[in-house]
Amino acid sequence: MNTLLDPIAAIGRAVLGMLRKSGALALFALAGLSHLLRPPFYWGVFFNCLIEIAFYSLPVVALTAIFSGGVIALQSYTGFSQYHVQSAIAGIVVLAVVRELGPVLAGLMVAGRVGAAMSAEIGTMRVTDQIDALRTLSTDPMKYLVAPRLLAGALALPFLVFIADILGVMGGFTVSVSKLGFAPDAYIQATFNAVKPLDVMVGLVKAAVFGFLIALMGCYHGYTSRGGAEGVGSATTAAVVAASILLLAFDYLLTDLFFAQ
Repeated sequence: MNTLLDPIAAIGRAVLGMLRKSGALALFALAGLSHLLRPPFYWGVFFNCLIEIAFYSLPVVALTAIFSGGVIALQSYTGFSQYHVQSAIAGIVVLAVVRELGPVLAGLMVAGRVGAAMSAEIGTMRVTDQIDALRTLSTDPMKYLVAPRLLAGALALPFLVFIADILGVMGGFTVSVSKLGFAPDAYIQATFNAVKPLDVMVGLVKAAVFGFLIALMGCYHGYTSRGGAEGVGSATTAAVVAASILLLAFDYLLTDLFFAQ
């Protein structure tokens, strides 16, 4: 009987552990958001985080967007030329970049760079008792460390995605005109005809959600890390993996919400 029940018990323990972690994460997120609504707010920490996320992530996001737009143009031409619908390439490039690839690729790049940095910074403060030291100085760690980063992530990523959208479309335009023989005026006109304000808005909404999730994962795993340097390393890895998975899951949910018929 024990042999039959052991697998069921293991599944039950895994489900309960997942629910416990999900509840702890939800409470952590609510606590961080609640501190945004109650003074004081540490504007210096917020602006430092904003610069760290938005400005220093710009080169990697820009390069990713440019080459992604060019690749989409090449791959679209390879497939569409078989059916003589090359004129649709401009619309495919702009919609793919603005709706999906801009937010998702920028989010993944920022998750790898910023999510890991946040987790490592806060995790190091945790294992070296600096967070406890903040409490002794009558400073709430959630208000000082978490709330500014959540707001900075939610505001910085839409800026990065807007730049990525422009550069991704430029990458597709450059490849289409210089390599595939498209007329510049016709390509630009087709691009403007294909994209709508709703497409840009949805991409920026996705970016805000992604930025919040990346900051949340970085802060949560760093704040709850234990076990010295090894624990900080594990927390950093967990933050990037969790942020990437949540980003893709929420990308599907938001796409289904906005574009499902």
